[in-house]
Amino acid sequence: MYRINICIILSFVFGLSSASAQKKIKWLTWEEAMEKSETEQKKVVVDIYTQWCGWCKKMDKSTFMDEFIVEYVNENFYPVKFDAEFKEPITFKGKEYKYIKKGRRGFHELAVELTKGKLSFPTIVFLDEEYQVLQPIPGFQDNERFELIVTYFSGDHFKFTPWRRYIRNYSRDNYAYPAGNKH
Repeated sequence: MYRINICIILSFVFGLSSASAQKKIKWLTWEEAMEKSETEQKKVVVDIYTQWCGWCKKMDKSTFMDEFIVEYVNENFYPVKFDAEFKEPITFKGKEYKYIKKGRRGFHELAVELTKGKLSFPTIVFLDEEYQVLQPIPGFQDNERFELIVTYFSGDHFKFTPWRRYIRNYSRDNYAYPAGNKH
């Protein structure tokens, strides 16, 4: 009986830990995000990365695994992971963007467009519901900084509140959820 109870407890504990470990951002392809936005409009957050980028991998393992960020991004955005060296053409807003070979590597024209010509990795780009670039944010962002950024854009605070005032007054209770969507 004692052994059975221990087994039940252990399986419950391991079940909980593996369930929480499985929470991840539900990254979409560019096409999937555009398709989903036809039925329900949301802002889009694009993680522009490369396979060789160490800071991109660090964000994947830390910032993008944070429980709050995972839940918040999945709920409020269409999250897109976009390899800046993606080789296939993409049509966006009636224009075709292609991979351009340059030296041993190359780049995708859409990555250049989204970053306003300033490619660096990682870069997080926020688009509004009409696919207008709100802001490209270059460089590694830790959990705390990314939480500020993602809530600033999702709640439309950027329209009315200067960034410095927002970060000075930020708390999850006041700013983290768009109006009518508070947990």
